Amino acid sequence: MIHVDAQPEPSRFDAEVRQKGLAHLEKKALPLDQPLPQGIEIADYWRACLDDLYASYHATCAYLAVFFERSTGTASVDHFVAKSRLPKDAYEWSNYRLACRSMNASKNHFDDVLDPFLIENGWFHLELVTGRIFPNSALDPERRAQVQATITRLELDDPMHRNMRARHFQGYIEKNYIEDYFKKISPLVWQEAKRQNLL
Repeated sequence: MIHVDAQPEPSRFDAEVRQKGLAHLEKKALPLDQPLPQGIEIADYWRACLDDLYASYHATCAYLAVFFERSTGTASVDHFVAKSRLPKDAYEWSNYRLACRSMNASKNHFDDVLDPFLIENGWFHLELVTGRIFPNSALDPERRAQVQATITRLELDDPMHRNMRARHFQGYIEKNYIEDYFKKISPLVWQEAKRQNLL
């Protein structure tokens, strides 16, 4: 993961998502600041902002830190604070993170994942040849444990993700693409290659 700068709310968001969502919660007589009752589902008005979310965050998954194509159908709105835990935030732009579907499924409603908006670059390190991801050893023990918990929860170090990162780095080393493209498709790998003086 890398730090993600929060982007401004789109002009149409309030009318198309927030107001519809709050009206929906009111109609169902659901309290805004308490967890949803077991088995209760709420309307997915947040889907109306998916294109805006994708564009605002440059088609980059907030958790995996890779570019992905919208046409593949894998983009999703992750509620950083799970909608089941705090319904009032289910329709708030500031609670949304752009996530590829696999990352959203792994994060689910768990709250042991670090927020991409709040982390600092350099907390997650890579072994570039293998793609292995691990906490920066210079972090204090508590922060290091949080980074490791995030890696574990999101399965960021599984073989598929390792191979992807290694391929991205190898592609740049073999001059299959220029640095600007490398930075776009794999910003974490690019950032780590730069930190390790390999660019």
